[in-house]
Amino acid sequence: MTETRLSFKEMCARFDVTPRTLRYYEYIELLAPDREGRARFYGPREVARMKLILRGRRFGFSLEEIRQWLLIYGKKGERPQLEAWLQLADRQLLALDRQKADLEASIADLRALRETAVAELDKL
Repeated sequence: MTETRLSFKEMCARFDVTPRTLRYYEYIELLAPDREGRARFYGPREVARMKLILRGRRFGFSLEEIRQWLLIYGKKGERPQLEAWLQLADRQLLALDRQKADLEASIADLRALRETAVAELDKL
């Protein structure tokens, strides 16, 4: 059975990342593509890791947090990795809830200020 592999260019296109980003993820050991000469090829493992990396970034995790989390699986297995994930997720949910509250307060303040400005314009 042959497994599907993506070239460097295909990997960039599939995940809409720049070549510089992909090279950096390799440099910090988030990805480890197969190499044939100067060419890089990404198998199912690397594709799955890339999905996890991008999802983690979207949730606000640092690349180092993602790297450490991915390392746990290779060193300790699935259960410790999932336990670590729950700790990271709980911490990030608290941070996102704080950001959401801050944004809601800023939006309310801006709306009130806008209404004040409209009222002032009506007086002129």
